[in-house]
Amino acid sequence: MPSVMENSEGGDEGESLRYEEMEDDNVSPTDLSELLKEGTKESHDRAENTQFVKDFLKGRIKKELFKLATTALYFTYCALEEEMDRNKDNPVFAPLYFPLELHRKGALIKDMKYFYGEDWKEKIQCSDATQQYVDRIHHVGQHEPELLVAHAYTRYMGDLSGGQVLKKVAQRALKLPITEEGIQFYTFENISNAQKFKQLYRARLNALDLDKNCKERIVEEANRAFRFNMEVFDELDKIGRSLVEEAQDGGVPVHDGKGDIRKCPYYADKLAGNAAAGCPYHTVVALAKQPIMQLILAACVAVAAGAAAWYVM
Repeated sequence: MPSVMENSEGGDEGESLRYEEMEDDNVSPTDLSELLKEGTKESHDRAENTQFVKDFLKGRIKKELFKLATTALYFTYCALEEEMDRNKDNPVFAPLYFPLELHRKGALIKDMKYFYGEDWKEKIQCSDATQQYVDRIHHVGQHEPELLVAHAYTRYMGDLSGGQVLKKVAQRALKLPITEEGIQFYTFENISNAQKFKQLYRARLNALDLDKNCKERIVEEANRAFRFNMEVFDELDKIGRSLVEEAQDGGVPVHDGKGDIRKCPYYADKLAGNAAAGCPYHTVVALAKQPIMQLILAACVAVAAGAAAWYVM
């Protein structure tokens, strides 16, 4: 197994993890890391092609939706890291226990405070899809701890890979501070080289003393973890579509007109509790999208074009 210069088991808290060069030349097709890589390819592709992820990667994500996604991550990692702590001395999981390097709960609390304020706990709740994911993690950690490997692998390896792309997209799309408030979840301060850490993690996976049947069950559970994540993505996508509909109807908080939304008297009236208030901009846009109005507009354009042609002649 690759040697490590410093890690959380032997170093002082707060130090970054540094690694010697680690090669993957000796990986066998029967190694757990390879079985997971090959066995979850289809699930990985499906997850990447969910509408929520595709929109996210294109920078099409509203701040309110990103806050809900961060909330889902908070509940997920609270469950995952609670079960990891519970099994930190269990030989079927102990080699993968890297609390200093990997644990995300502390970072997520910072993000929650940034988005929701100091009283953030009173403003959030666990969604239905996330709760199902959380329940499964607790079941595995308490009754089938060897399967906890699948959930840790799926989450943390993804965070260190594609998660870094999402971090940049979110920071740019939501105009988050360059000091990384709101995206602390994606920042691994105690990992100096993500690629080498992932190599170490895979080596630890392959060193676990597991039989063929157990490895197959772990791969199956990893696919199950992907499905839980996709269900959360689908849930977020539905919420995102409702936010778009509210915007089209002239609802708060999205405003598609020019200028500062806070200076719009109709927006202020809406916030003051006047349900009848409506922004003329949104009203015109909504009417223009009606089929009958589109026909009328097209007819008007045709008449105007004919009149202009006659005048020129």
